[in-house]
Amino acid sequence: MKLKEMLIENPVIAAIRNDEDLEKSIKSNASIVFTLYGDILKIGDICKKLKKSEKIVFTHIDLIEGLRGDQAAIRFIKESVKPDGIISTRASNIKYANNLNLFAIQRMFAIDSLSLKTGIKSIHETNPTAVEVMPGVANKIISVIRKDIKVPIIAGGLITNKKDVIDSLSAGAIAVSTTDSSLWNL
Repeated sequence: MKLKEMLIENPVIAAIRNDEDLEKSIKSNASIVFTLYGDILKIGDICKKLKKSEKIVFTHIDLIEGLRGDQAAIRFIKESVKPDGIISTRASNIKYANNLNLFAIQRMFAIDSLSLKTGIKSIHETNPTAVEVMPGVANKIISVIRKDIKVPIIAGGLITNKKDVIDSLSAGAIAVSTTDSSLWNL
């Protein structure tokens, strides 16, 4: 199945930052999980638990302690951890993950007009499978980006209630990622 279809069918993504979130995500209705924590020794077990629970797993490669964000780290994640894909802010990681046939979500922080312009340019250069726009409550930014890129948009960051989810989806995001476990069962 293509990532876009998975996101349309599962628009609320559990973004987990600790072991408590891991357990909550396993019990939740969220089918897609973004792992935003862990280290080189634990990330395999975290991913294995999620996969055993039939979750679609994305590992944020930049946030795994003990790994450098380089090609060897991405190969290690693919071969040993076996997520469905990676998340990264680094263009080189997105390009390399694409070469390894991993889903690659480029995380973009849109804090001003320059970061927006730079982010759109990077997306065109890296060709990620999807882009996660942060903060996710930046609906105006999502609308602007949607007009300029062809890949699915995931809204992430500061999504704290059902209205935020609806507003982000209405602005053009195809899904939202949130650490707020009360939203994982929407």
